[in-house]
Amino acid sequence: MASVRFQGVSKIFQKDILALAKFDLEVRDGEFLVLVGPSGCGKSTTLRILAGLEEPSTGDVFIDERNVTDIKPQDRDIAMVFQNYALYPHMTVYDNMAFSLKMKKMSVDKIDRNVKETAEILGMSDYLQRKPKELSGGQRQRVALGRAIVRHPAVFLFDEPLSNLDAKLRVQMRNELSQLHTKLKSTMIYVTHDQAEAMTLGDRIVVLKDGYIQQIATPLDLYDNPDNSFVAGFIGSPSMNFLNIELEKGVIHAGDTVLQNTPYEGIPDGEYLFGIRPEDIRPSEGSLLSGEVEVVETLGNENIIYLKFNGRQFAARCGPRVKAVPGKTFGFSMDFGRSHLFTSDGIKMRVNKN
Repeated sequence: MASVRFQGVSKIFQKDILALAKFDLEVRDGEFLVLVGPSGCGKSTTLRILAGLEEPSTGDVFIDERNVTDIKPQDRDIAMVFQNYALYPHMTVYDNMAFSLKMKKMSVDKIDRNVKETAEILGMSDYLQRKPKELSGGQRQRVALGRAIVRHPAVFLFDEPLSNLDAKLRVQMRNELSQLHTKLKSTMIYVTHDQAEAMTLGDRIVVLKDGYIQQIATPLDLYDNPDNSFVAGFIGSPSMNFLNIELEKGVIHAGDTVLQNTPYEGIPDGEYLFGIRPEDIRPSEGSLLSGEVEVVETLGNENIIYLKFNGRQFAARCGPRVKAVPGKTFGFSMDFGRSHLFTSDGIKMRVNKN
């Protein structure tokens, strides 16, 4: 196990393409940290710089307070698991997992012990003599994990390892990764564009956009207290609903609609961005707020109702017995105590809500 620290790291590719900027981050010993953000935000570049596969344009990288910025990848004591498994097709599971240990000229007995212990952890003991083509996608990913685990590295790096799996298998593998972290108590840094993976796996999450850190927080704090409208909209599915509003003497106006008469304490009049999550919208037949239903997603345990309100699509997460018909009017109320207020530039306003 080891801590990881990025200090003033940036990465600029040819033609002045900024991939990472002013990146300062400390990863605690034994922490499961997730880097999340849209394509091109810099998350994979961060991982590759830590692995030594890319050189930073500025800044330094430390593993357990040892500066590894100029150290070769093989000497950094890290193991990386990729999206495409990268297994040797002509080798058995056993040989795939043992390969790096053989390259280190480890004794045959120790190799055998490490491989079999790792296979037991991953539930792959009965598959050691099979080749990758004889395995399912999930089993191949376990072999890729096993190839990393047998080395007992200081830090595990995961670069979107589940993106090639189907939805059901991704959920299963997420659970297995969480259990694996609990067993190994190792430092793990995980890259994904899937916010559901980030929320379920990470002790802390780093949200990136255009090479800049937007927020670092625990999953729940990120969800409940986003620092800006980007984080608020990126985390959560369906994403947060937004409205352009005008606050005037404590009254919230969205176009010609008055949302609420109770003031936000201490907030000056002006134009703001109002946000509220789908689960904080309630069906209400007697409400003054309503919209035309566009789509209803029936998921069994809940209904996601998409409706047109004040020129924007709004999503409402409702119980499975709530009825809504496309083309019909749907009345609703909002839990304003759970709402969010942002400046026109998207910065979160810290307010007291009555």
